[in-house]
Amino acid sequence: MRSVTLMGVAAALMMGSGVLTEPGSAPTPTPTATPTPTATPTVTTSTTPTPTATPTVTTSATSTSGATTSVTSKTNQTVSIPPIGGRNTIPKALKNVPSLRILPPWPRQASHVRIFVHCPPSSNHAIVGSTAFNLKGSNRLYREIGVGLSDRGLMHRSASISYYALPGPHGACLRCVKVTMNKQTRIRRIRVTGRAFAPLFVRRFSIWQFFD
Repeated sequence: MRSVTLMGVAAALMMGSGVLTEPGSAPTPTPTATPTPTATPTVTTSTTPTPTATPTVTTSATSTSGATTSVTSKTNQTVSIPPIGGRNTIPKALKNVPSLRILPPWPRQASHVRIFVHCPPSSNHAIVGSTAFNLKGSNRLYREIGVGLSDRGLMHRSASISYYALPGPHGACLRCVKVTMNKQTRIRRIRVTGRAFAPLFVRRFSIWQFFD
């Protein structure tokens, strides 16, 4: 009986994996090599824009003149903008101040000048008079020119200096008026809202003024 048992154990060893195990004990698992994943490097490219010099606008508030805006350009030059509320805006302190400007202030005989007028917004008409605006053959030494006004009280027009205007100092007077008319009686009422004065000097006629 013992010999039969030994023969069975020998046959089992020949047919098995060659590892001797005691009868009745659980077989021990044999470790197997499993492939481990290898880490693959990931490359991420990110493009970041380079900073460029852009103009910056800074606003500082003052108690007397409102908000003052300063603009810094690319060349680091700071330019301050007056607080007038926008482009071509008349400041509130100057809306009711009449003004007159004539360019050029030293015209020659037989030339032209440009007249710039500003009147209060309540005015609807302006009158500019001067002794330099007299016409040829007229007995009136003082001539008045009518100027229509816009809603803001601004207007400009040209006037001619006569060849017969006396050389020397002259003056131009501005009157801002408000004209109202009664439609039934056709009676006009003229009320002066402002006055201004501008100097004017007339030089002698020169043929070379047309070749400047």
